Amino acid sequence: MQFTTNLTYVLIVFTAVLLSLVRAAPLIARDVYVPPITYPHPGTIWKIGSYHNVTWDTTNPPEHITNSVGRIVLRKGVLATDIVLKSGFNILDGRVVVQVPKVTPDKDYSLVLFGDSGNFSPQFTITH
Repeated sequence: MQFTTNLTYVLIVFTAVLLSLVRAAPLIARDVYVPPITYPHPGTIWKIGSYHNVTWDTTNPPEHITNSVGRIVLRKGVLATDIVLKSGFNILDGRVVVQVPKVTPDKDYSLVLFGDSGNFSPQFTITH
């Protein structure tokens, strides 16, 4: 019985210390950052196998970005595909080079720029 009482006391003290540390830790406000994609733009035509700069506007980012690691995914129509064109870059870079993948040529492609959240480019065309 003595062991149970001592263990309970230790757990209560440990929990109290842990809670005081959590309450004392400063919380940094984080902001969702959704920089608009500036290229490709409406009317853009990409040829399969070619390389292009994907660009986005990085002016006025918040001080604390929730997720600064970017990823660009190809989107067809209203659905994101599983084709990742680039990942692991800093969302504040404002530009990455991607190679146009082998896909069915069409005029309803767009890009999704992920970091904090996903934002879409305007639709553009991919040709042979």
